[in-house]
Amino acid sequence: MINAIGSVINQIDSLVWGWWMIILLLGTHIFMTIRTGVIQRKIGTAIRLSVTKDTNAEGEVSQFGALTTALASTIGTGNIIGVGTAIALGGPGAVLWCWLTGVFGIATKYCESLIAVKYRVKTKDGRMQGGAMYALERGLNMRWLGLIFAFFGGFASFGIGCATQVNAIATVCNENLHIPSAAIGIAVAVLTALVIFGGIKSIANVCERLVPFMAFFYVIGCIIILGINFDFIIPAVKTICKFAFTPGAAAGGLVGRGIMMAMQYGIARGLFSNESGMGSAPIAAAAAQTRNPVRQALVSSTGTFWDTVVVCLMTGLVLVTSIMKNPSIDMGNITDGGVLTTLAFQQIPVLGPVILVVGIISFAYSTVLGWAYYGERCVEYFSGKKGLIPYRVLYIAVATISSVISLNLVWTVADILNALMAIPNLIAVLLLSNVIVKETKKYINDLDARDDTPVEVIDK
Repeated sequence: MINAIGSVINQIDSLVWGWWMIILLLGTHIFMTIRTGVIQRKIGTAIRLSVTKDTNAEGEVSQFGALTTALASTIGTGNIIGVGTAIALGGPGAVLWCWLTGVFGIATKYCESLIAVKYRVKTKDGRMQGGAMYALERGLNMRWLGLIFAFFGGFASFGIGCATQVNAIATVCNENLHIPSAAIGIAVAVLTALVIFGGIKSIANVCERLVPFMAFFYVIGCIIILGINFDFIIPAVKTICKFAFTPGAAAGGLVGRGIMMAMQYGIARGLFSNESGMGSAPIAAAAAQTRNPVRQALVSSTGTFWDTVVVCLMTGLVLVTSIMKNPSIDMGNITDGGVLTTLAFQQIPVLGPVILVVGIISFAYSTVLGWAYYGERCVEYFSGKKGLIPYRVLYIAVATISSVISLNLVWTVADILNALMAIPNLIAVLLLSNVIVKETKKYINDLDARDDTPVEVIDK
């Protein structure tokens, strides 16, 4: 029975992540890059804005707080285990497609965040609400599609945002620190409860401190490992570029599986990692204090830059160089990304396991916090404020039990839910592209200009 269910889920995954989804996602990235006049060229300005406070603007949290909350959910196990899975199943060429998804995905993240801020609303108690569901409802009069997005988003939070993350923490702590998985689940659940019951401000305060530390620690660690593997960096880059398009074999047992497999797993893991096009991060962007939609959209776009263009690329290079340098890693018998990542990092004495353990714990826990907020906003959209307490209790319960259950199919289900969230969100981005272009032209050369359009107050 379990095998039959697994087979059906795998078939659904193959269907939703077929050529049509790759074309829709990557096509939207490229289309919106063109329509925004290659907004990626503003990444330097966007990074500067991300650390600039805009306290006189309307919103719940700072621009940096909104960004780090979004980064908390996007910089997760997908950056470590997800990249390993892409390499194990799609070959080293998947790293290039994952990276390209990030480069072009900057434009989509900009666009989805812009409409999230433009169409956001405020509750009577002063909380900002926004995201694809409000853009669909208020921008396109398609509340029914907004409800579909919120439904999938609420369910996705339990898988991609909670179960897979807590299980990764429990696994790495059990294998490396010999701490019982059940104890880890309880500890994570308690720490999560202490934060999420404080709302977006509490989550943002924690993320503002945790995200910069974890990203800096991980990137420095990867740079040191690449220094150790320096003689394999150029061969690894060549292998990644070559096997993104052709099948074949390389040093260390690496196998290129052809363009379709490389694209499928590279783009799927790219979306899982940076969430560009999925519509999750704009939910946090909508809460930001910002003078106009373009300003916060630029800040939000830096999330994809840091997440995929920097962190995922470094993880991919660390894995490929380590595999090529250490023939003892038997790629012929590895299909699990977590196993591949663990073996690769273990090749580096002392430093490798430390980076892996600290990286997974901090990345995964921050994702648990970020997705708790996303899930809350989705649940509140279709059930009202009364659904928040039951959701939080269930979220904490999932965090508690997911440390001790098998999650072999959860990653596949997460991929499916990612795609099902992305579809209505991409529809909103594409149908509102004229609005995005108009707003961009209005503010891009005067980012300090204030949008005085009153934010609608809703009865929730």
